[in-house]
Amino acid sequence: MKRPVRVILYVIGAILALLAIMGWVGSMLPREHVAASTITLEAPADSVWQVVRDLGAVPSWWRDMKGAERVAGASRETWRYRDRFNSPMPLEVLDEGPYRLVLRIATEGGPFGGTWTYDVEATDTGGARATVTEVGWIANPFFRVMARTVLGYHATLDSYLGALGRRFGAEVVPTHVR
Repeated sequence: MKRPVRVILYVIGAILALLAIMGWVGSMLPREHVAASTITLEAPADSVWQVVRDLGAVPSWWRDMKGAERVAGASRETWRYRDRFNSPMPLEVLDEGPYRLVLRIATEGGPFGGTWTYDVEATDTGGARATVTEVGWIANPFFRVMARTVLGYHATLDSYLGALGRRFGAEVVPTHVR
């Protein structure tokens, strides 16, 4: 066999071995995960809550979201967000309380899912602490490996909270609390 062909076969074999290892490692990782990040802002809790709760306006200040539209006729308040890849993601409001909002990815049988809980609380200094907790699952073992090793479970939470901070004129670094 000529040398260039042998090199190509070795490369293909190495890629297949890497994919097999990723699949095996991913199948050993837990399907479910919990992650939480928090920031503190100088803005009053009422103001932060109004921004967090206005689900239709999120794309105006979070660049990872390209659109949001309310789904008419849904049994619960549901929004269809479009992310930076233009992928639709329906989110339904599961629960709401004073300064607390729980959203669920309303897609059955998708590659991932779970809930996001937004908590806003007043601080002693008159500011606000915003915390987002994701209780999620990832079906595909390859995506589990990527989420665990490359992206991290906090990546989207931190992106959201960073954008929320910028919305209030602050550059923040989210703290991972879980």
